[in-house]
Amino acid sequence: MAAKTIQEVLAAHTDSLMALPGVVGTAIGLCDGVACIRVFLADSSAAARGRIPAQLDGYSVKVEVTGPIGPRRPPPPPRP
Repeated sequence: MAAKTIQEVLAAHTDSLMALPGVVGTAIGLCDGVACIRVFLADSSAAARGRIPAQLDGYSVKVEVTGPIGPRRPPPPPRP
């Protein structure tokens, strides 16, 4: 049986990662030139970092502190 793609692994784990306190996002990225799973945290607390696994289904997981992530504000209306 073929190994899961990184997209499949991310899709399978995003809900559980996002449920962890402090996690504000997940993505696929490059870590030292190799595809990896990135997990974004609101702050650098040791408690939040300690809950993130180093690997998921054979793919490396890297944590990055981004601060809170929210929706972008809509652009202002055009001036008449």
